[in-house]
Amino acid sequence: MKALVISGGGSKGAFAGGVAQYLIEHEGKDYDMFLGTSTGSLLIPHLAANDIGKLYDVFTNVNQHTIFNINPFNVRKKGDREFVSINFLNTLVQFIKRKRTFGESKALRRHIKRNFTKEEFEKAKHQRDDLVVTVTNLSKNRVEYKSIKDYDYEEFCDWIWISCNYIPFMSLVKRNGHEYADGGLSSVVPIREAILRGATEVDAIILERENMDYNKVLGKNPFSLMISLFGHLSDQVEKSDIVKGKLAAVNKGVKLNLYYTPTKLTENSLIFNKKLMVKWWQEGYDYAEWRFHEFKANELKNTD
Repeated sequence: MKALVISGGGSKGAFAGGVAQYLIEHEGKDYDMFLGTSTGSLLIPHLAANDIGKLYDVFTNVNQHTIFNINPFNVRKKGDREFVSINFLNTLVQFIKRKRTFGESKALRRHIKRNFTKEEFEKAKHQRDDLVVTVTNLSKNRVEYKSIKDYDYEEFCDWIWISCNYIPFMSLVKRNGHEYADGGLSSVVPIREAILRGATEVDAIILERENMDYNKVLGKNPFSLMISLFGHLSDQVEKSDIVKGKLAAVNKGVKLNLYYTPTKLTENSLIFNKKLMVKWWQEGYDYAEWRFHEFKANELKNTD
């Protein structure tokens, strides 16, 4: 059973889209199971429904208005670079309303329903062995994996949305008496879960460099520093997930192929820039071609 796993990574998901497109369309990979966290959860429903063209159009056109109905960020440009600062007015409104997050992402919930139709939901549900999104149950302090097999269309769209809610910048959601948020807070790359669900071959797209050989730019104000610190914690969870995934693959005799980003894509993956995402999609496609042939060459070398 073949599984495709896509990590969290915000706007860097465009790179994962390019990798997936190459593997599915050019190499003919027919995945039985799809697992995603955060931005990965946005990608896998369209991949499972086998509509990569639509996914490209939808994902590369995502912007701040697509995600936030209350945006906690101000984005300003200086040359080719974008800088992020706090939107004091919107965050003040949130405090006045006694909300616990700086922003609200209900616009993203509407966007998911508008672009992932009930027909596509039924197609993915019946043509694939499983489609799984990762969420964090903050009330129980645990990771949970939500399978398309267990929910109807409305419920599953909610879990996709919840998987993407990077608090405290996006919505905190209450379901069944529990409070939920972004799956990346507890499992960034659910490789081990794919293996536990029966995968015998896993392609995992990890939206970060394999080795960090650059200095991260820390925020110059408390708000941007918080973003940097959350990114650091996410990196630690990701590394732990990869180690667990590799160990599970060795123990179960599972073929595991890891696709990292070869370069640093962005300092802030919560900023969605169409020009950059189109560029990253193509880079992902080109990188997957090189990486796939590298895997093949290593296999031949090991059999000699």
